[in-house]
Amino acid sequence: MARRRKRKSRRRQEGRKILEHVPQYNLESGEDKPVTAARKYIHAEGIVPPALLLVKRNEHTTDRYFWAEKGLFGAQYVEENHFLFPSLRVLDSPPEKTTVAVSSR
Repeated sequence: MARRRKRKSRRRQEGRKILEHVPQYNLESGEDKPVTAARKYIHAEGIVPPALLLVKRNEHTTDRYFWAEKGLFGAQYVEENHFLFPSLRVLDSPPEKTTVAVSSR
């Protein structure tokens, strides 16, 4: 029996590309829950938004969080709704090229 391919959301793929340009931090959760470990790490290191935190829960599971001006969010939510985050809009739009008009006589 043929397996159907999972449909990939264009909006989420676009968000994933934008998040690739954000600084990433890797940490282990230790005794804390992953989100608590991420919050403690942010405050201990003084990380400024935007940032992506990869929290290793155990050898098989890594949780991804996005640190924004508005707070801490799950990375999947940010991928799907990247247009809601002002800090990602700057990364989304490439710098516009200025065109110089040259007149020839």
